[in-house]
Amino acid sequence: MTIVVLVAVALAVMLGVAWYDGGREEQRLIVEPVSLPEGNS
Repeated sequence: MTIVVLVAVALAVMLGVAWYDGGREEQRLIVEPVSLPEGNS
């Protein structure tokens, strides 16, 4: 049971940090296209 609680707390912390970081920084648009490997089915 404690493992589930630890995982839930870790996820909540990561989500909180990501939300705080994403809300603080401006979204950067990708200007240069990324070369994807060909041959995707």
